Amino acid sequence: MEPFSKDRTEVIARAQDSGVSTIITVGVDQGSSEQAIKLAESYSGVFAAVGFHPHNVAGVSKLDVASLAQLAGHPRVVAIGEVGLDFYRDYSPREAQLRVLKWQLQLAAKLGLPVIVHCRQAEKDMMPLLRDWVSHDKRPPEQPPGVIHCFSGDTNTAREYLDMGFFFSLGAYIGYPTSGRLHSAIRSIPQDRLLIETDCPYLPPQSHRGRRNEPAYLLITVGLLARIRQVPPEQIAQETTQNARRLFRLPEG
Repeated sequence: MEPFSKDRTEVIARAQDSGVSTIITVGVDQGSSEQAIKLAESYSGVFAAVGFHPHNVAGVSKLDVASLAQLAGHPRVVAIGEVGLDFYRDYSPREAQLRVLKWQLQLAAKLGLPVIVHCRQAEKDMMPLLRDWVSHDKRPPEQPPGVIHCFSGDTNTAREYLDMGFFFSLGAYIGYPTSGRLHSAIRSIPQDRLLIETDCPYLPPQSHRGRRNEPAYLLITVGLLARIRQVPPEQIAQETTQNARRLFRLPEG
């Protein structure tokens, strides 16, 4: 992303110094997916996800998704994403969002890759779509279908995603003053389904609001999640790392 264009190497070094051994950098369109792969080729601790974000799907064709399939074959690519539905911003027509999401889910199933799912105010359409996809996806049980990125739903929503086999990724937003409503749902998620993320450059920790987020701040989210779930931070760090390695089939780092 553009906010890192001047100091990307330093950002990655700070992440590593803080204890972040592995980063998945996520594409949102063709160009950023290509850049994600280049970044993953340049740094041993970085892997890539490729996909069309719902904000960027207006005009996306099946030919574009075929090009994405070629990128997804790269050995440093570990997921299809970020894909999904965003009926809050509605930057792309909803019909296009649904159409392109279906194509990308089909691609993920064909390649056996997990999906990184964005869902904002679109659960009514997302749930039946994902249930249908999961029911036809023939991947083995040890290969989960994907992760719900920046989960912010209630306990019932979490249960529906759990029943489909999805993991949940949480960021520093769980520490915002308005986040208390999320805590019961966060506590309801089994420990073997939790991941942590930054969504950088967006959603910085409360102490950094108004500034760029970056991977080194992941430790802040570890602390927040540990307090919400009332377990030691070391346990959160260990479990979410194991879960990420399982979901994305990452090497030990």
